[in-house]
Amino acid sequence: MHYTYVLYCINSKRNRNIFYIGSTDNYKRRITLHKKKAVKTTKSFDKIKLVYLEMCLHKTDARKRELQLKTGFGRGYIKRRIENYLKSARV
Repeated sequence: MHYTYVLYCINSKRNRNIFYIGSTDNYKRRITLHKKKAVKTTKSFDKIKLVYLEMCLHKTDARKRELQLKTGFGRGYIKRRIENYLKSARV
């Protein structure tokens, strides 16, 4: 199995929030690496939360989905899919 995942990353000192989108064959290990600050792109964030996960049968499909979610349309899709979570996270 291969996975496409979205992390919601918060840097409270800089008041900055981003979505990190990636793909992997072992999402639990990969998210642990993000939280241990072993990934250059996300190590500056205080809080990292898995907010979206998709499973694919083939690595190429997971990678294509990752690239699709990184577009403007894809980021809009993510925001609509987790709309209620984002509302509660801002409170």
